[in-house]
Amino acid sequence: MTDYAAIDFSPLDALTGDEVVTHSPVRDVRLPSGNVVALVTLDNGRDHTRPNTLGPATLAELGRTLETLKQRAAAGEIHAVAITGKQYILAAGADLSDVAKLPSKEVARLIAQRGHQVLGSLSELGVPSFAFVNGLALGGGLEIALNSTYRTVDASAAAIALPEVFLGIIPGWGGAYLLPNLIGIENALEVVVSNPLKQNRMLKPQQAFDLGIMDAIFPAASYLEDSLRWADGVLTGRVRVERKNEPGKIERLTKWPIAIKVARNMLESKIGTVPRSPYVALDLLDKAKSGTKAEGFAREDEALADLITGDQFAASMYAFDLVQKRAKRPVGAPDKALAKKVTKVGVIGAGLMASQFALLFVRKLRVPVIITDLDQGRVDKGVASIREEIGKLEAKGRLDADTANQLRALVHGTTDRSEFADCDFVIEAVFEEVGVKQEVFSAIEKIVAEDTILATNTSSLSVAEIGSVLQNPERLVGFHFFNPVAVMPLIEVVRTDATSDAALSTAFVVAKGLGKNAVLTADAPGFVVNRLLAKVMGEAARAVYEGTPITVVEKAFAPLGLPMGPFQLIDLVGWKVAAHVQDTMAHAFPDRFFASENFHELAALPEVVEKDKGGRVTGWTKAAQKVLVTGKTPVAPETILARVQDGLAQEIRIMLDEGVVPEVQDIDLCLILGAGWPFIDGGASPYLDREGASERAFGDTFHHPPIRGIGG
Repeated sequence: MTDYAAIDFSPLDALTGDEVVTHSPVRDVRLPSGNVVALVTLDNGRDHTRPNTLGPATLAELGRTLETLKQRAAAGEIHAVAITGKQYILAAGADLSDVAKLPSKEVARLIAQRGHQVLGSLSELGVPSFAFVNGLALGGGLEIALNSTYRTVDASAAAIALPEVFLGIIPGWGGAYLLPNLIGIENALEVVVSNPLKQNRMLKPQQAFDLGIMDAIFPAASYLEDSLRWADGVLTGRVRVERKNEPGKIERLTKWPIAIKVARNMLESKIGTVPRSPYVALDLLDKAKSGTKAEGFAREDEALADLITGDQFAASMYAFDLVQKRAKRPVGAPDKALAKKVTKVGVIGAGLMASQFALLFVRKLRVPVIITDLDQGRVDKGVASIREEIGKLEAKGRLDADTANQLRALVHGTTDRSEFADCDFVIEAVFEEVGVKQEVFSAIEKIVAEDTILATNTSSLSVAEIGSVLQNPERLVGFHFFNPVAVMPLIEVVRTDATSDAALSTAFVVAKGLGKNAVLTADAPGFVVNRLLAKVMGEAARAVYEGTPITVVEKAFAPLGLPMGPFQLIDLVGWKVAAHVQDTMAHAFPDRFFASENFHELAALPEVVEKDKGGRVTGWTKAAQKVLVTGKTPVAPETILARVQDGLAQEIRIMLDEGVVPEVQDIDLCLILGAGWPFIDGGASPYLDREGASERAFGDTFHHPPIRGIGG
């Protein structure tokens, strides 16, 4: 058992220089029964946009506060301790800003041990402890609650989660041991492993209560008063706390190992074996079924120290910084004061993509949206589809009835394009062919106002060429969504030499209004994401046409850590789209991009690949086998991987030299948000540096020094 009191934590003092300290003032509250609760309020002195975090100095102060309260409890001065946070926030977890720069594994271990020492003391005060989760509680914030004896939650709290696996680490301040022993292994697997891997999904307060993480839930208007009254009931015995999801002996012996096995198989199927943190978390959850809390905490100490000092966490923190900071302040975006106010949106097209656009615009902007197509039948079908999706959102409780009715009323379809005259922003979702898009914009330009912004959703065509037929090409901007539109967080905003600052500013403001992250790119073939995915797909196709079995090719790509293999990805985006993008890139850069004429023949088939239940590609359909003409020289997986790595490194270097984006960070941001490139790689460039591909491709690295953990 680790004696935390005997540990010298002074090496952590070096990490407190830039820390915004979250203080822990105490006030005594006398309850109706006469019991006295010492109420600790975590507060960093900033507003709700700067959440409380738990850095070394914060933990040291909280530790001193709790030690004093322990002494007061022993003296009979207080009968319970409660801990809550400033308005809307309990705590957003550990302060990770400098953790990736730790000088050694020993110091990393101290971070874990300090958290266990301080938060663990909440269960060792000599009196019951209560966590009043009044708002956001992530990571260490939730672990404050888990280490407490009892927990209540504000029904309006923004989010509750243990997101550590998403960042390449594990819940290391008690979460991996305490949670499964509180709510059972299956529920704990959902919170600790599954949710972080689902784009960092968070729990709502009601979900946390239903799972048994929280013992009581109260409305925001009277949350603190209700929590204190409930705590008084617990202290006097009037309130009995029942935890129906706590695992019993039978569950530990039978259900526990089965759940772990199922989860392990699921991980191997969905994400492969490259990411470390999900499997480390799985092992910790497995071992939590037996042994003492002290043993569980000691396991967390070692696991967290090991992961913090590794490459995957360093890369994750780089990626996290991109998403949290760079994405929110887009490089190159003009002053938002230049943006045209958007009070009505026009969508040209009424197919699947157009319907997704219209639904997103009407939901997020709450302005009238009009769609059009060649005939009334298509228009009616598109409007019906949009309204049906609104109905589904209403049925799921994500929209109330009044809002749903308002949104339905805002959507209108017509074949009369003159109704677009008062639109401020018009986007096309028509066939991916320059002539078609030119025809559409030429017609609509004659109808709309001179300052109406026109946006093209082209995935790889030249925006300048599309706009070359316009009288006012400066109003045209590329506005490239990713599929599925409602889910994918990226929009590539494409600027031509003619695009005005007003058009560009409007595009960025609209993107933000839609809840998307916008990245500015030059008008280059494929822009960022599709250009690099075309490189990935092209190398996969090349290997197949050389005679390599499809399953070997899929496995060769596994070390990249992408959410799916190349052919699974092609099958998702559509073989017609893939064939078009490959043609575009091979035409633009024939010496660097591979395209096969067979792609178009494959695209004409109803089914191209066979997949297992997990969605993994297992082979070609018989129809596809007849189309494919493969060579006789299969390529080894390591050769395929090296080709992909070197090709990506070369292409990214060229893109930077061409000025497609200002910096390599923008390419990584695009790949993370638009292609699901894993956080543990940090996007592509840190991974390519670590693998030596950058040196092989152009004799240098993208980052100086390369982004590595101290154990890397």
